[in-house]
Amino acid sequence: MSDLLWLTDEQMARLQPFFPMSDGRPLVDDHRVLSGIIFINRNGLSWRDAPREYGPAKTLYNRWKRWSDKGVFVAMMDGLSAKGTERKTIMIDATYLKAHRTASNLGAKKGGPGRLIGRTKGGMNTKLHAVTDAMGRPISFFMTAGQVSDYTGAAALLDGLPKADWLLGDRGYDADWFRDALEEKGITPCIPGRKSRTKPVKYDKRRYKSRNRIEIMFGRLKDGRRVATRYDRCPTVFLSAVAVAATVLCWL
Repeated sequence: MSDLLWLTDEQMARLQPFFPMSDGRPLVDDHRVLSGIIFINRNGLSWRDAPREYGPAKTLYNRWKRWSDKGVFVAMMDGLSAKGTERKTIMIDATYLKAHRTASNLGAKKGGPGRLIGRTKGGMNTKLHAVTDAMGRPISFFMTAGQVSDYTGAAALLDGLPKADWLLGDRGYDADWFRDALEEKGITPCIPGRKSRTKPVKYDKRRYKSRNRIEIMFGRLKDGRRVATRYDRCPTVFLSAVAVAATVLCWL
């Protein structure tokens, strides 16, 4: 069984403060169940395909769904990222995550936020917007439908940006309102100007080279097959899959 455990005892101790209180019934082994959840998300499997060493598939799924609905997995990433991050420079970017037909074949509930899946040239996609620290470790995420512009994600993440000296972004974030908003927060934008600009925009080209770290982070997240391909209909559950991958890869 030890070969199937994805987390060490030390890592489990760091996650323990984020576990919700029991409702009176004793929980099964947290270490085993969390390892099973990570295994499923990493390999893109159905819950029924989990190795029997992780316990009943129903137990794994119920824990996954219940904690996702409570925001536990996102809280883990938020809590760990709040400590020890290098935020003098932060970065912003977005990537497409392909939606499997099982995630997009049913309509959303009336009055809900929708499934956050849209049609693009590449098919049905969800767009994941992210802010990272200087090392490319994610601080916050925001999801939209695939056809939504980077501006929308930038506007949603703007209020939650941490204090920083610099923000690195690609040409997709070159907008006067975004630059002005950053400067009001005391953050200097390091964003190349769009080619359509009549007046070139000056930016620190040497500093900008480190922006590849956020792209590397996206690539590592997509090593998790349930992140690279969205199987979950519920956006909250899918965001939990992203948060679990980010926590294990970057914060533990």
